[in-house]
Amino acid sequence: MRSPDTQKPGATLRVWDPFVRLFHWSLVGGMAAAWFTSSIRSDTHQWIGLGVAALVGLRIVWGFAGSRHARFANFIKGPRVVLNYIGALAWGTERRYLGHNPAGGAMILVLLTDILITVLTGWLMTTDAWYGDDAMQLAHSAFAYSVVGLVIFHLGGVALASLRHRENLVRAMVTGQKRAPAPEDVA
Repeated sequence: MRSPDTQKPGATLRVWDPFVRLFHWSLVGGMAAAWFTSSIRSDTHQWIGLGVAALVGLRIVWGFAGSRHARFANFIKGPRVVLNYIGALAWGTERRYLGHNPAGGAMILVLLTDILITVLTGWLMTTDAWYGDDAMQLAHSAFAYSVVGLVIFHLGGVALASLRHRENLVRAMVTGQKRAPAPEDVA
C-alpha cells in the first residue's frame, strides 16, 4: 500500500467495514419503523424496539472487537479533545479525520446511549411495575424525541463535514470508501 504522501489523486481507502455500514443503515430503518409504529396498538413497535436494542448491542461488541475505524478507542475522545475540535470547527480550521472526528465520536456515544434509554423505558412500560404509568410514557416519549433531535444534529454535522472536506460522507457510509488522505489534511 502506498504511504499517504504518495497516494494517487482520486485514490480511495476502505474505512467503514460491512458490519458498520449494515448496522448504520439497519439502525436508520429500525428507528424510522419504530417512529412510524409508535401509535399502532400492536406488538410491532415492541418487536422493532427489541430489534433496535439487539443492533445496538452488536455495535457495542463491534466497538471493541471490530475493525480499526469501528473501534471506540479509535474515535471516542475525552471532553477536551472534543471541545478543541468543535472550537476549530467554529473557526473553520478543523482537521480531516479518515474515521470519525471527535465530535462525530461524541455524537455516536450520545446517540447510542439515548437509543438504549429509549428502548429501556419502552420495555419498562411492558412490565407489571410500569404498565400504564404516565411518567414512564412521558420519559419514553421524551427520549424518543431527543433521538430525533440528535439525528437532525448528526445530519447537520455530516453535511458540514462533507462540504468542508469535499467528500460525500453518506456515500462513504454506503460504499465504505473515503478519499485517501493527503499528508496535510488528516489526523
